[in-house]
Amino acid sequence: MRALFLLLIAANLGFYAWTRQIDPREQGRDPEPLARQIEPQKLTIVAPESLQTQAAAKQRRSCIEWGSFSSVDAARAEQALAPLALGPRLAQRRSEETAHWWVFLPPQGNRQGALRKVEELKGLGVEEFFVMQEEGRLRWAISLGVFRTEDSAKARLEALRAKKVRGVQLGERDTQVAKVSFQVRDADEALVAKLREQVQGFAGSELRECAAAG
Repeated sequence: MRALFLLLIAANLGFYAWTRQIDPREQGRDPEPLARQIEPQKLTIVAPESLQTQAAAKQRRSCIEWGSFSSVDAARAEQALAPLALGPRLAQRRSEETAHWWVFLPPQGNRQGALRKVEELKGLGVEEFFVMQEEGRLRWAISLGVFRTEDSAKARLEALRAKKVRGVQLGERDTQVAKVSFQVRDADEALVAKLREQVQGFAGSELRECAAAG
């Protein structure tokens, strides 16, 4: 009986050893753990600082609005934007604005006086103006631009004075005017810098954030 008992123990030990050799992975041990991963060579470790930089870069890409322009200046501004090749990223926004400030030449006395002043303005390179012909104290005055803010009006005033326009004045005047603004979507810092350069050539215009459509 003792011999039989020892024989059974030996058989069990042999069977156990044989089953351990079938598939060691089934016993919770993997002799090739790296080989079983999916393309481990493509895995990269990204530092937290890098993630923050990428998030900040995405936040800097936004919708920028440049405006606002009269119909005359809007055409010039559109030409200035053409070299940037903005394609579908560029859109126009038309609006009615309440202008609180205006730049103007006082009444010129009569129609002939206003026409002489207009010719003088053209000779100085001023293309945007409007001769006021309605009855009243401002008849034959010449409007040189209306603006939402005093700062924009002052910028226009200084630009006209730089062109040697004489007698130009700044005043308050509430009126509704049609304006055009340009919206540039997905604008990064480099593009915004280029837009700021364009602003310098359009007195009274400004850049501001806008809500991107869609």
